[in-house]
Amino acid sequence: MRVLVTGGAGFIGSHFVRQLVSGAYPSYKDAEILVLDALTYAGNLANLEPVVEDPRLRFVRGDICDQEVVTQAMYGIDLVVHFAAESHVDRSISRSSEFVRTNVLGTHVLLDAAVNAGVGKFVHVSTDEVYGSIASGSWREDSPLEPNSPYAASKASSDLLARAFHRTHGLPVCVTRCSNNYGPYQYPEKLIPFFVANLLEGKQVPLYGDGENRRDWLHVDDHCRGIALVAEKGRPGSVYNIGGGTELSNRDLTELVLKHLGLGWSRVEMVSDRKAHDRRYSVDISKIVDELGYRPMVAFEEALPETVDWYVHNRRWWEPLRRRWSDSYLPSAEAVARSAHDRFHGSSRH
Repeated sequence: MRVLVTGGAGFIGSHFVRQLVSGAYPSYKDAEILVLDALTYAGNLANLEPVVEDPRLRFVRGDICDQEVVTQAMYGIDLVVHFAAESHVDRSISRSSEFVRTNVLGTHVLLDAAVNAGVGKFVHVSTDEVYGSIASGSWREDSPLEPNSPYAASKASSDLLARAFHRTHGLPVCVTRCSNNYGPYQYPEKLIPFFVANLLEGKQVPLYGDGENRRDWLHVDDHCRGIALVAEKGRPGSVYNIGGGTELSNRDLTELVLKHLGLGWSRVEMVSDRKAHDRRYSVDISKIVDELGYRPMVAFEEALPETVDWYVHNRRWWEPLRRRWSDSYLPSAEAVARSAHDRFHGSSRH
């Protein structure tokens, strides 16, 4: 069994790879793993350090939009798990072309190469944001796609491409749509690590609008376990929502982070709401529960403090990333990635 993981040096992708290598998913305990990652600002080889010495793991630095690189990487692959994406809504508002290129064109290149290589299963990892905002209730997998940000629109487009390649070419594709992820190794532009880092550096945390935007929180371990189930048993052509079952307002989440760090509301700065800020997300996970036996297993009330503590105790991981931020909002982890690159097997070509 050979598994290609795109974006495997990012937050969620690297967790999946670490779990895969550690044997957490028995169906893939002997799998050879090829990680394909362009090491843009959010890709960091330090995320893979715990498993770097495993002989089954190989790293290829490459862009999913590069047809030659993707074609070579796809050779002999049985399973593709496609995490690679531009994913930050704020960035997509000011730099939408990068999101269209990576999320739409890159996914197309991968799907096309997978058809040509005769790949046995392709799992396309998407987001609940493709559904838009929902005032009450929860989205089912057959709910209409009504994305409101360039990021969400680019992911919805890639979802539809995945569906089309299944219907047109018979490629065994499954799409997963997750709620808000949290956990260790999350790039510090996202809410929890960003807030923790700001607080540790003595800064205010900016809370958008009235702080009442609501999200369902999903630990990265539960998310990756759900993806593994879909990879193993998901019906080709199907979409599966993956949720964590903990819905909170951003204000409530902020209060929990402050309380754990022993800080008060005076450290919060209310700021103008961003464009395209969806009010509420909520996914119905009945399908993946009934068909594949998924259940969220990570207790939020325990995992959130553990996650905050991870950032408290791992400043050496996130401080270099913060220092490389610029006023143009184009941080780069290139130097961090380059310093770790020599420890890895392989190169940018097979």
